[in-house]
Amino acid sequence: MNVNRKNDSMKKILVVGSLNMDTVIETPRIPVPGETIMGNGIKHVPGGKGANQVYTIGKLGGDVSMIGAVGDDSFGDAMLENLKSVNVNVEGIERIPGGTTGQAFIPVDANGENSIIVVGGTNSLVDENLLKKYEYLMDEADIVVMQQEIPLDTVMKAKEMALAKGKTIIVDPAPAAAMPEEFWKDIDYIKPNETELGILIGRELHSKEEYKEAAHEMLKKGVKHLLVTLGSKGCLLMSEEGEEFLPANKVKAVDTTAAGDCFTGAFAVAISQGKSEKDAIAFAQKASAIAVTRSGAQSSVPSLEEVLESL
Repeated sequence: MNVNRKNDSMKKILVVGSLNMDTVIETPRIPVPGETIMGNGIKHVPGGKGANQVYTIGKLGGDVSMIGAVGDDSFGDAMLENLKSVNVNVEGIERIPGGTTGQAFIPVDANGENSIIVVGGTNSLVDENLLKKYEYLMDEADIVVMQQEIPLDTVMKAKEMALAKGKTIIVDPAPAAAMPEEFWKDIDYIKPNETELGILIGRELHSKEEYKEAAHEMLKKGVKHLLVTLGSKGCLLMSEEGEEFLPANKVKAVDTTAAGDCFTGAFAVAISQGKSEKDAIAFAQKASAIAVTRSGAQSSVPSLEEVLESL
């Protein structure tokens, strides 16, 4: 599959979402409630689901802008500079005077698994007024990518605006939360993992057959395509046209913090170049497989050349 650097025929992408500075704590294992353990190291890495996705899109050569918010603090400075380094258009990222940039605290164990606690900060101020202020960025875009780390009312409004403007809509429903039934209608792509899919339909899922049943329920709500990521097992693609299971690339995971965000961003890049869903998933799987072999969120995202070499 041929995925190219930014060119005139590439569709433009807008990401509406969160920006956090991640505090990553390396630990032998995740402590249980009431337990104190010694960590192996700590570092600050730019993250946040929206920022991770827009960074991935930029680094993989996509034509991308973002609507979001950071504080007028050192973390906000670092977030913006990091996005600019991969050619993200940051003019829609508002600096909030006196605000505190969002933060996430992420213990990562020896197997690369993690838990995440998010303190929203200025992400809570991404509202309808901000969407209106930077609506021209949505007008210019062909594809709109969203997550659920900003206020859900804002996510619903962004979807409503994108649908009215005829945009292709990609939703990464994380952190998973109950949404009104009508929200899902006419969304082109949603990308839950198996846990998030269970939350969306209100029950735990334990097998591929249960994943398929749950995905069919989401299709009945009006979603056009589901990309259910199953970690090391692969990805389940489902639509009214049928279903297909794409196995994962086998790698030794070091840190899975941004694997899903890297997948979403890479998928959006491939779709922006007119690739099929199957080819776009294959590209996204390669990108995220490389990302999990490295530590950190945005720092783990591979270059386009690295992904193409692995295809």
